[in-house]
Amino acid sequence: MSKLSLDKNNQRALVAAIVASGTDDLNVMFLAFSMSSIISELGISGTQGGWIATITNLGMLVGGLIFGLLADRYHKFKVFKWTILIFSLATGLIFFTKDVNYLYIMRFIAGMGVGGEYGVAIAIMAGIVPPEKMGRISSLNGIAGQIGSITSALLAGWLAPALGWRGLFLFGLAPIVLVLWMVLAIDDQNIRDDGGAKVEEETTQPVKISQLFKTPALTSQTIALMVMTTVQIAGYFGMMNWLPTIIQTSLNISVKDSSLWMVATILGMCLGMLTFGQILDKWGPRVVYSGFLLASSVCVYLFQFANSMATMVIGGAVVGFFVNGMFAGYGAMITRLYPHQIRSTANNVILNVGRAIGGFSSVIIGKILDISGVSTVMIFLASLYLISLAALWTIGNLKSDIYQGLGQGLEAEKA
Repeated sequence: MSKLSLDKNNQRALVAAIVASGTDDLNVMFLAFSMSSIISELGISGTQGGWIATITNLGMLVGGLIFGLLADRYHKFKVFKWTILIFSLATGLIFFTKDVNYLYIMRFIAGMGVGGEYGVAIAIMAGIVPPEKMGRISSLNGIAGQIGSITSALLAGWLAPALGWRGLFLFGLAPIVLVLWMVLAIDDQNIRDDGGAKVEEETTQPVKISQLFKTPALTSQTIALMVMTTVQIAGYFGMMNWLPTIIQTSLNISVKDSSLWMVATILGMCLGMLTFGQILDKWGPRVVYSGFLLASSVCVYLFQFANSMATMVIGGAVVGFFVNGMFAGYGAMITRLYPHQIRSTANNVILNVGRAIGGFSSVIIGKILDISGVSTVMIFLASLYLISLAALWTIGNLKSDIYQGLGQGLEAEKA
């Protein structure tokens, strides 16, 4: 960060925006390791279990819409802190779950906080970091999320047997400490925003979601990006919410042993994100996303043939590298494709529409497993990446010469 020539206040703001993604992934991933226990203890079906993740994603959509607009209209960093408080408190309150309806409500509220946090964090980073370095910084944001997932895996393996799944969710209160640090250590009014200007309390004009669809070209671009994020989220949540349960059943292993697979997969994701962020800034989204989407389709399909713990761990790392390595690029790409004044809204709306629709993959996979098998699940997931590839190539602003000239994203509106 020293290479970015930032003062301590902006360094801290950038660190907070990056670390927050680790805390929200920590909370989200508790569900993956608790799913089998929740289904068993609450006496619900696989489809009902899938709805827990789907309702979380619907909450993310609502939160993304609300907090994205608030962040673009008012003070980004203040809104950012509120999003963290909301998902932390709602996650901790899952400790008191008595039935699945209460769990649905708490996951929806937690989802609102998580959904709002992402786009606001990306907008904060984009205001501090030059556009040509956003790919690398965005990858750090994604890696922080995976560190949160690894922490979740370790906590699940070590503490869930003793504390139960309810006790595990109490650790969702931990991000409140991050908010306290932000209040004490960061001056909200002296955070850079787009080329060094200080943040404004509010913009001169109200921000509207309709600005994402202002022209036919913007409408086409926004819809294509929503398709891509839908596939991204469908693949990610499909893998992370269901594969631990599938592995526990097919290989007859414990939650602790399946955590080893999860850690290996997440490490692969971290390496994929780091690699993706570096080459995205160099080669541009069209080339890099095309390669990763094709590789994801092939690797996910082949993963069904893993038949031992060793092949599961190795295969998981490879799949993770390609499938979630791409996630690092969305914040950087969307930031450059849309004007500065709607960055938070663009990132939150596009990603959280993807989360809401893609989140239904958990329900779909639950139904597939109820009536079919793992092979059908893998074919379903593999085909999604080819759909995303087709959507990618419809976005004209991703042509190398155009994309590199977008800078702050102001020219994209005219495309």
